[in-house]
Amino acid sequence: MYKALVVDDSKAIRQIEKKYLEELGFEVLEAEHGEEALQVLEENPDIKLILLDWHMPVMNGYEFLKKVRENPKWNEIKIMMVTTENQQKSVIDAIMAGANEYLMKPFDKEMLETKIKYLMEGF
Repeated sequence: MYKALVVDDSKAIRQIEKKYLEELGFEVLEAEHGEEALQVLEENPDIKLILLDWHMPVMNGYEFLKKVRENPKWNEIKIMMVTTENQQKSVIDAIMAGANEYLMKPFDKEMLETKIKYLMEGF
């Protein structure tokens, strides 16, 4: 069983993503913002997948993404931005900063599942 981390300031969104991930066989951890997510990562070195919102207080998803990708010990973690941020520049910025995939909200279970299965093929 792989561990996944859901990072979103919306409890409702975290619950939806958690439910879908658990149905796919993941053990799911949660964080409300990037700073909390960094702490969860430090405490759980076996996390394989992160679903990451862009707009959050304290530390947003883009800042968190850059911090994770600066640390070589987290190079293998798959990161998917799951966000309402739909500007083409933002999508490009996230991919250039190290996001492996990008999913726009709102999404359904099938859309999320398809992208996760694609991301996790190598594991």
